[in-house]
Amino acid sequence: MGKILIVDDEQSMREFLTICLRRGGHEPMVAQDGREAVAKLREHPFDLVLTDLRLPGDLDGLGVLKAVKAWGSAEKPSPEVILMTAFASAETAIAAIKQGAYDYLTKPFDVDEINAVIDRALEKRTLVEENLALKDRIAGRVRLGDLLGKSKAMQKLFEVIGKIHSARTSVLITGESGTGKELVARALHTEGNRAKLPFVAINCGAIPDELMESELFGHKKGAFTGAVADKLGLFVQAGGGTMFLDEIGELSLGLQVKLLRALQERKVKPVGGTEEIEIDARVVAATNRDLEAEVARGAFRADLFYRLNVIQVWIPPLRHRREDIPLLAEHFLRRFAADLGRPAELTPEAMRKLESYDFPGNVRELENMLERAVALSSSRELGVDDLPEFRTSRTTAEVSTELPPEGIDLDRMLTDYERAWVLRALERTGGIRKRAAMLLGISFRSLRYRLEKLGLAKDEDKPDDKPDDKPTTMARRVTPDIELHR
Repeated sequence: MGKILIVDDEQSMREFLTICLRRGGHEPMVAQDGREAVAKLREHPFDLVLTDLRLPGDLDGLGVLKAVKAWGSAEKPSPEVILMTAFASAETAIAAIKQGAYDYLTKPFDVDEINAVIDRALEKRTLVEENLALKDRIAGRVRLGDLLGKSKAMQKLFEVIGKIHSARTSVLITGESGTGKELVARALHTEGNRAKLPFVAINCGAIPDELMESELFGHKKGAFTGAVADKLGLFVQAGGGTMFLDEIGELSLGLQVKLLRALQERKVKPVGGTEEIEIDARVVAATNRDLEAEVARGAFRADLFYRLNVIQVWIPPLRHRREDIPLLAEHFLRRFAADLGRPAELTPEAMRKLESYDFPGNVRELENMLERAVALSSSRELGVDDLPEFRTSRTTAEVSTELPPEGIDLDRMLTDYERAWVLRALERTGGIRKRAAMLLGISFRSLRYRLEKLGLAKDEDKPDDKPDDKPTTMARRVTPDIELHR
């Protein structure tokens, strides 16, 4: 059984295929043109796409096929695609198969024929997924839900999620803005024993206090102006699933008291109501604030903090897991390229530029940066000039002294900082190592040693890279116009 997207501009064909697929135990969803199909592919995971060749608009069946295949990766295969048409030709069929279509069907077709082809396509996809799962177990997992990472820090995060995903205890997710706290919350939900139950999320900083209580706990008809009917709160709507409280540090002290009571008693009372309703949702909260510091200054209740902080999951910032940047960049490029129906890739120089940047906005900043680059570029290859101006990063502005709950790998952090400075100096000097050594206040020999140690000694020296053993500690005096800080 599989999740199948039907793409056809004829309503009768969409209805016919929907009935056939439901009778076969599948979960069909429909789209009437290529753009709607691509939008639904972004929102839902599908095993198979069944698309007509001729579609209205600027994206036909082959365009949908191309977009679907651009979406896939070595870690997560794209859905299988079956093309349908009433205007068959050998040339079109060959083109479809060459571009990755599983099969090509000519209308009209009977129910047995379409079911047989769908079953074979889904069987192929199952085999591919089983092979990938085996590779994951052998080589180490790089994906958990929508989380991506092969770094040591992310592997540790995956391990923690694997240990606690089915526990009933509250979880507090911490980390800087843009690190993916909601993705971690969703992974806890989908990997655990509550996966088939609701996942309900609310941003505690996006709703005014006077409405937040009603959103969380519900209200009775007539409880306040505008309460024209009874409303169930999000805690009740979540049932036995997961209640995700994002930006929990934004809650007012008054609401913190009511939330604490709900968590302690496992009951909520709707606004204007007299009877309490039992709740069974697991609570996962997230914040980019230091709640312990907030408790110390009286801005957050200590008892609520301890109630939420039964298990704390810290998400490392992107600068602590630079080896994940290429993996994330390729993932985002495939997604944005699928939207546009054309491939996109970074030049080696552009990738090195990304790897040397500290990303104050973390994964969200990387995503937005690449989306802009793909949208504005007319070329398949994205170079350094296609990337937006980088903001001043933490390594160039100030060194963070934030110590995460699980501690840090100091040697790795120092290596990361060293790599960032070396790459930045090489970039400033156009790859001329002697000048880069002067900017860094070290000898050419010392720079060469560092490049080898950091695994950066790949390119040949520039013509004027003549080794000079004289120290260059006076670099700032002799090059007053060069400043590494931007």
